[in-house]
Amino acid sequence: MSAPGPTPLGLAPSFGFGDRLGTATPGHLAALMSKGGSIRGIFAQQSIREMTRTRRTPQQVMAAAQQALDRADYSHAWGADADHLKTPADVDLTAAAGFVFFTIDPSEHVDPQADTYPAEPGALLEQRFGNVRDQATWVGSYLGKTLAVPNGPQIEFDPVTVQRAAVKYGRAIAHTITLARHIAAVMAKRGKAFEIELSVDETPQPTTLAEHYIIADQLRQAGVQIVSLAPRYVGDFEKGIDYKGDIAAFERSLADHAAIARHLGPYKLSLHSGSDKLSIYASFARITSGLFHVKTAGTSYLEALRVTSRHQPDLFRKIVDFARGRFETDKATYHVSAALGRVPAPAQVADQARLEKLYLDQNDGRQILHVTFGSVLTDAQLGPAVHQVLKENPQTHLEVLQLHFEKHLAALTSGLGA
Repeated sequence: MSAPGPTPLGLAPSFGFGDRLGTATPGHLAALMSKGGSIRGIFAQQSIREMTRTRRTPQQVMAAAQQALDRADYSHAWGADADHLKTPADVDLTAAAGFVFFTIDPSEHVDPQADTYPAEPGALLEQRFGNVRDQATWVGSYLGKTLAVPNGPQIEFDPVTVQRAAVKYGRAIAHTITLARHIAAVMAKRGKAFEIELSVDETPQPTTLAEHYIIADQLRQAGVQIVSLAPRYVGDFEKGIDYKGDIAAFERSLADHAAIARHLGPYKLSLHSGSDKLSIYASFARITSGLFHVKTAGTSYLEALRVTSRHQPDLFRKIVDFARGRFETDKATYHVSAALGRVPAPAQVADQARLEKLYLDQNDGRQILHVTFGSVLTDAQLGPAVHQVLKENPQTHLEVLQLHFEKHLAALTSGLGA
């Protein structure tokens, strides 16, 4: 029996299971069926960057998920996320492979330093604003206004606030609208339903409430309907580890963002770098009232390495040594705080269980392995060896993934009152 193909999931709570090896869906599915409750799964999820680093195609990503669901006779709705799309060519490639959830990433058009520009008359903020004025023609419609969001915050659009928003996101909004219209045209030709997510989370400073409002309002006025938005929340969302920051402050800010999302949508709030953020999952689900999407990826790769540690310990040691040698180079495009000096090299750790704990259960080790996935998987010896271990030990792979993601999903469903 064949499982249905991917479909848009709408406003249902959803969880993205990134699979960089093409072998994780059975474990992901087992966790979802066990602890997912009303949460729906996105089983094919991969960014263009990830596919480039693992040398996989959109067709291969889709086929791996579909075949696993077919074998499981899975009959429920599921999604497929073409993640971090930046160009029309990215859209064309992923649409042709059957993806139906398109995450637009306009980060190359965001000015991440806008929050630091001096705001005095004639200073840098005003100068940069002059450069984007033609793409932010909406500025005048917000200047001087104070808007009360129903059951939410009051937002003041003073000149500095609006100018910073224009400098930071003006070009990104324009790019998003253009790419969203391209997605709509491509999917109309294919006769396929689709949904769009916008990611603006890759900035040093949090997305302000005014910025969130302007982004969503401008998309709405342009006729672009989003199913979810990933702002940059307060606190630190590093790869592969739990949330770092003031949880109470996060919850207060999230409540305001959720009120805006309900008012201007409704649309879901999306949590990127969502892997292992166990301490905030319950409040994230509760405060958004189930209007959420959580995206994970690298944490599944780390669980694959756990299988390697337990069945091929010598290979795991080689991978750790290799990753340590690649870390300083590969971490360039990731938000991590790990340091090589805070975790010993494999030669200094005789006990395999301790080595596994150091590199798969503690922050520094996890991040060293997390960001080097592409280098490991495309290495002529290590990549095939990892795949072979997983092929020979599918039950262990399923079990470690199920246990790992049951923790994620149980925390989220607890916030839904499930």
